[in-house]
Amino acid sequence: MKKPFKYALFCIAALGACIGTVSAAEPQSCMQVKMADPGWTDIDATNAMAGVVLKALGYKQSVSNLSVPITYQGLKKGQVDAFLGNWMPAQGPLVKPFVDEKSIDVVHPNLTNAKFTLAVPDYVAAAGVHTFADLQKNADKFEGKIYGIEPGAPANQNIKKMIDEKAFGLNGWKLVESSETGMLTQVERSVRDKKWIVFLAWEPHLMNTKFHLTYLDGGDQYFGPNFGGATVNTVARAGYVGECPNVGRLFKQMAFNVDLENGIITDVLQNKTNVDTAAAAALKRNPDLVKGWLDGVTTATGGNGWQAVQTALGSK
Repeated sequence: MKKPFKYALFCIAALGACIGTVSAAEPQSCMQVKMADPGWTDIDATNAMAGVVLKALGYKQSVSNLSVPITYQGLKKGQVDAFLGNWMPAQGPLVKPFVDEKSIDVVHPNLTNAKFTLAVPDYVAAAGVHTFADLQKNADKFEGKIYGIEPGAPANQNIKKMIDEKAFGLNGWKLVESSETGMLTQVERSVRDKKWIVFLAWEPHLMNTKFHLTYLDGGDQYFGPNFGGATVNTVARAGYVGECPNVGRLFKQMAFNVDLENGIITDVLQNKTNVDTAAAAALKRNPDLVKGWLDGVTTATGGNGWQAVQTALGSK
């Protein structure tokens, strides 16, 4: 056999090996990215941003509406790939068993400087309610009710624990569970009628500009310090980042900020913009942020990821 022919066969074999390596690194099962949404406006926004980028890269995103406890079970069973809403420390007790048994992986903090604790309208604060310790002395005005979100939410469990333990002298109080929308509808009615209400509040969210709020101090034991200062993590099913390294790299680098999320939430809730449209517009306004997400990330077929996203956003 002549040397040129041998060399050609070697090159073909080497090329085949390289192609095989790429295929094995990102199998077909990675082309659909399964995510979850508990029905929270902030996670609607972050899921939408992720979806815009994934679509531009050639992936398909599917989002299931699941409560937080069911989401973690879904991650454990492999029915959900990634979740952008691991609020800490509020979800600490719920998520710890999954992390300890290594059935889910904490991938990356995607948001810092968030808030998550109880709040009251400013007129209630002006009347003297500034801390958790001020609630019991005004129990009648609050009708002994604290308004929370959907049943099973970790934050609701914190409130229930606080009531059961009669912390801050709370006696005979009741947690009212519904949903984010249901809770905020009640807040809107109360603010309109200048009634007293205490409820679960967080930032980023439109509620911080729609209503004049005061976050209550002193709830560190149940919500953490700095008015429930929170970090939101991206979590994934065990091994997902290794099985799908390209998408995994994207999730490891994808981080948001309060202003970015507030802008999308405001656009959706006040301007009635479709969440995907609002997310795409926000990403187009923040090219440096998006470029950081895409460092070393390719399209599903190995192309230039940054160029593909720029094209999809109309930035090119």
